[in-house]
Order: sequence, then C-alpha cells, then structure tokens
Amino acid sequence: MTMFSLTWSNLFRKRTRTVLTLLSLAIAFLLFMLLRGVADSFAGGNFNLVGVDRLIVAPKYSVVDSLPVGQERQIEAVPGVDAASHANWFGGQYVDPKNFFAKYPVVPQEHFDMYPELLIDADQLDAFARTRTGAVASKGLVEKFGWQVGDIIPIKGDIYAQDDGTRLWEFELVGVFSYPDREPAQNLFLFNYQYFTEAVEDRAKDRVGWWSVRLNEPERAGEIARQIDSLFENSQNPTRTATEDEYSRQFAKQLGDIGLITTMIMGAVFFTIILLTGNTMTQALRERIPELGVLKTLGFTDDQVSLLVLSEALLLCIAGWTLGMLMAFGVLYVVGETLESILGQFEYSAANVGAALGLAVVIGLVIGGVPAINARRLTIVDALRER
Repeated sequence: MTMFSLTWSNLFRKRTRTVLTLLSLAIAFLLFMLLRGVADSFAGGNFNLVGVDRLIVAPKYSVVDSLPVGQERQIEAVPGVDAASHANWFGGQYVDPKNFFAKYPVVPQEHFDMYPELLIDADQLDAFARTRTGAVASKGLVEKFGWQVGDIIPIKGDIYAQDDGTRLWEFELVGVFSYPDREPAQNLFLFNYQYFTEAVEDRAKDRVGWWSVRLNEPERAGEIARQIDSLFENSQNPTRTATEDEYSRQFAKQLGDIGLITTMIMGAVFFTIILLTGNTMTQALRERIPELGVLKTLGFTDDQVSLLVLSEALLLCIAGWTLGMLMAFGVLYVVGETLESILGQFEYSAANVGAALGLAVVIGLVIGGVPAINARRLTIVDALRER
C-alpha cells in the first residue's frame, strides 16, 4: 500500500463527513473565482484596445445627472476632437423586471460611426435613421427573446415617462447588430434619440446622459480631456472626462471599492472554512489515535505518521480546490454571456487559478499542522490506552 492510497483511504473512512467538507471547500473556491473575476472586471483588468481613441464626457458629480445636448458643438470644436455622439441610460422593463438589458436613445448614424466595432447592415442602419420609433438590438438579445425585424418591442419606463404621462414606450425593431469575434458581446437595445426627446416629459427633453468623443490625436487624450472639462467648469453642467477604460474604473469606485468588498467577503468565507475544516481534522485525529499507535508499533516513524496526517489535510484541500475549479468553469460556461453583458469581459485569469491553488495549500497546512504535530508527539503507550 502506497502512502497516497493509505492517505486516501483514511480520508474517506467517514464518507459523509468528508463529502460535506469537500463541498464546503469547493463552494468557497467557486466564490473565490467568481468574486475575483468581478473585481478584475471592475478594475479594468480585461481592458482591450477597442476604444483607445475615445473619451467619455459625463456629469461631474453624479451619474444620475444629465447634460444639455447643446454641448456637442463646443466639444467638437476642441482641437484634437474628431467627433462626438451621445447616449442616455433609459432603464425600463421588458415584460418582466428580470429581463435586464441596457437601453440607450442614440442618434443612429452618429452612434455607429463612433462605435465602428458594432457591425450592422447598411440598409438596416438607414432604416434605423429613418424610422421615428425605430430600434436596433444586439444579436444575442434578439436570439434570447426570439425577436424578428418588424416586431414591436414594448418597454415600460421606470425612469422616464412620456409627456402625456404614459410610461409605455413601443419601438419597432428595424435591425440587428453584432460584435466582432473575441470581443465581449453586451445585450444592448438602441432606439432613436429624436423620438425620445420629442416624446419624453419636459425635464428630460434635449438632455443626454454622457458624450462619447472620438479623438484624432489619442496620445493627447489627457490634455484634451482637461480642455473639455474647462469649457464647462463654471457652468450649470460641469463635466468629468476620462478615457473609456478610466471611466469604467471611476464608475466602479462610485459603487465602492469592489476589490476591498470582495476581499472582505472571501476573508469571512475562508475564515469559516478554516474553522470547520480544522475541526473536522481534529475530530478525525481523535477518532484514530489508537490506529496511529498501531502504525508506530508496526514500524512507522514519528515523522511518517505526522506526514500522513498532514497529507490528509493537504489532499482534502486540493481535492476541494479541484472540484471548486470545475464548478467555477461550469458556471462560467452557463452564465458567462450574461455576466459579460453586465460587466463587460468576464473571465478567470491564470493568476487567480494559481492563487486559489496556493490558498488551498496554505489552508491544508494550517488545518493539518496542529494535528500533525500532535500525531508526531503521540507515544505508543498513550495511543493504545485510548482503546
């Protein structure tokens, strides 16, 4: 019998207890991967080169504020600015509040010129521009709900009502756009800004949520951002301008320090896991004290018995890590597209997988260390007295 087979056999002497402990460890490592993936997404760790020549101009003090549509000419007049377009967070519900997806009123041609990575048929883009109540949706969104071009899509407004007081907005789907391969695909619904600003209640007419600004001199992005903000510094609508990547980071900071929040959650989870698993290993040692005495009687040295106990703890934690990784990648396969529609690119980095493995080893050493030391100090006479 090898040391591994002996360790494995001892580990599963109490199958129910071991399986429950394994599941606890696996769920802990599943949470570790999910939370680290969320933190990396908010931190901009998955930044790609799409949009390096674009700035986002947003209200200075709060994302719920709005900006006047008349700012466009002033922004486009700044040296280094090639073009500007705007969008607004519309909110709203499609049939059921659980059917979440982003909805923006935009100027059709301006928006698709600003975001050339969005792929749409030229005829459908032309129909979008010509149709007052027209809308286009991402391919994933259309497939999710089984929409077809020509369908009427009802959206119940929760932020904006129409000027006659009704909150039911109806849009005609005139086109479908897609994303390039290997780019995160967001579930996105775009409709005509001209219809929105004409039909919406007075408080939101001629107002926008943010500006997207394309630069013809991307290397001067910081300087141009400061120039744009200086235009409106003393106005009623001050702005805060940043690159797309930096804007995502700033938006995340408004929600809180995501990295700290996830670290605190993981700390609480693993502290609890260490207590539970440590108690399991201690109980297992108490139950097997006579057996350890028999092993020493048969010729096993103190170091070998100590290593056997420590190996059980390490094997248990590494098995929990393995199961947790399988569960994590299974979850990613099932809901990865939904997470990317909310967070942008969402993935598990090799560094996080390695960190989880390192954590499994550390936990194994922590929970197995004391039992291993006690097993080493155990004398044959004391052990056999426990029978």
